[in-house]
Amino acid sequence: MKSEVKNCSLPLPEVAEMIYDIITRKIDSSYEVTTRSVKVFKNIIAASEWKTADDLMKIVRDQGRIMMEALPQENVTANMCRRVLKLIREEFDSAQLVRNDESQASLSLHKLVTQTSESSSAMDYTKPKEGLRGSLLNHLQEIEMEMETTKENLAEQAAEHIHSSELILTLGHSRSVESFLKRAAKRRVFEVVVAECAPSCRGHALAASLAKAKIETTVIPDSAIFAMMSRVNKVIIGTHSVLANGGLRAACGSYTVALAAKQFSVPVIVLVPMYKFSPVHLCSYEMDAFNMVGTTEGVIPYKMRDARNVRCYNPVFDYVPPEFVTLFISNLGGNAPSYVYRLLSELYHPEDYTL
Repeated sequence: MKSEVKNCSLPLPEVAEMIYDIITRKIDSSYEVTTRSVKVFKNIIAASEWKTADDLMKIVRDQGRIMMEALPQENVTANMCRRVLKLIREEFDSAQLVRNDESQASLSLHKLVTQTSESSSAMDYTKPKEGLRGSLLNHLQEIEMEMETTKENLAEQAAEHIHSSELILTLGHSRSVESFLKRAAKRRVFEVVVAECAPSCRGHALAASLAKAKIETTVIPDSAIFAMMSRVNKVIIGTHSVLANGGLRAACGSYTVALAAKQFSVPVIVLVPMYKFSPVHLCSYEMDAFNMVGTTEGVIPYKMRDARNVRCYNPVFDYVPPEFVTLFISNLGGNAPSYVYRLLSELYHPEDYTL
């Protein structure tokens, strides 16, 4: 039974439920947030009452804006909204082009390309299109299958970038980095140095997992990163998201690692699935615009006598400029930071950069 959406300024039940689960940390990884977002948009397309592509894009854009305002640091929700909007445009445009091809079968290739670029900006999305709902659901099913193989496709490239007898440094605990190193260990013998990423010390979990996989691993405090960097061959880290200029919003401590690597000319490789590329820029270094603040219990216990007189911050993210990054490795291959603009143009429509 389809539910008619009359007021899109309010979140739909599935959107509100997803926001609540993310805020309460029932969903904590970017992969889980992304797959949940795909399911939400899939339900919106299937269950909402809309007649034209323009109506559907308004619903999707409104719900995506609600997600972005409620979860400003979770770029993947807005990224999937932009990807769905481009999918709607492409599906509608392709139907119109097929119709034009049938009426003008003798069109030259040059004229066809010219007509595509001109007509795509002048498409009338208020016209109804038969079969649009079914084709969109099929494409979203393909996106879900692509998501399931993302980590595997990333890990398959490990042997191309890690060589025997190398010393690899990483920070904290990234699932992509973990699977990448474990896959490389099947064909290469190397050592890993893990910076613990205090105060959460998530690097301990990664070190324990790599040790179980028979990879020689050493855990170091964050204060020893610069001292260890002169011996390191490569830095391999994950990231929360990639901004439009190629900069990173990564775990706190990533800037320290990248700065030390720049000093010793050590290449920095960032493992990032395609859904983490975002067309937004660094608008501010302030906490409410770019960052989040975590608990400081691990730094200064609340029961300390002078804790009430201390102002202590525990930022969750670091901004890493693109000039500190050597290579991005995604599930589609490796790219330099200067190529990010091209990847964004393939993933999203320019009109959807701002929701």
